[in-house]
Amino acid sequence: MEDRTVRLEVSGGIARIILDRPDKLNAFSRTMHAHLRGAMDRVERDDAIRAVVLAGAGRAFCAGQDLADLSFEPGNMTDLGELIHENFNPLIRRLRALPKPIVARVAGIAAGAGASLALACDIVIAGRGASFLQAFVNIGLVPDSGSTWLLPQRVGHARAMGLAMLGERLTAERAEQWGLIWKCVDDEALDAEVDGLAAKLAAMPTRALAAIKQSIGAAQTNTLDAQLDLERDLQHELGASHDYSEGVNAFLEKRKPAFTGR
Repeated sequence: MEDRTVRLEVSGGIARIILDRPDKLNAFSRTMHAHLRGAMDRVERDDAIRAVVLAGAGRAFCAGQDLADLSFEPGNMTDLGELIHENFNPLIRRLRALPKPIVARVAGIAAGAGASLALACDIVIAGRGASFLQAFVNIGLVPDSGSTWLLPQRVGHARAMGLAMLGERLTAERAEQWGLIWKCVDDEALDAEVDGLAAKLAAMPTRALAAIKQSIGAAQTNTLDAQLDLERDLQHELGASHDYSEGVNAFLEKRKPAFTGR
């Protein structure tokens, strides 16, 4: 039986996707990509799942691409462009388009495509011992999996250039200060912080969260006029939702709303 390189645990409306190659610091292999696609299939089709946590097993979040999974044989070298086109780019697009909130739980190193993976999630919480590394330049490559788009959006041109060109580790604490991630917490508090946030998100109006994700993502490239129209259209849809009705009634009745994600 094939060893699973990704674990999927579902309970209480929360899916926990765990990269499970701890001996390789959860570095990507083609097999892990396939298993991750399977986990995402389940998350997408199960309406009972209303929030997702993405984490790594052991002492790392994800060390990027496993170089041992590539061929360096002359005349038969792995085509990196093809690898990215078939695996990493579809994954990042899928995470960004998923109509459910995704929380990245980052402990240890998030390097290369592993850093891109974390940053593609909606909310990133890292332990104080975690770090982010744009390792690509250290082996003669350009950041990929969305990093050249995500970094300047989060931290600005100057810091993005420094991180990408110098290939130096960025501590979780500095990442929080720069606005690269949502929060840095003590390592021993990481699980409680992530679990609490995931539970909160799973109890919130899922369609509204999806609309927030869509609209803020679109704002990166939209004009103001286009964004105003998008907000109008999304509000039109949400105004007919069950959760909107529940939220208004709960407010008027001075009680806590019981959102169902509909």
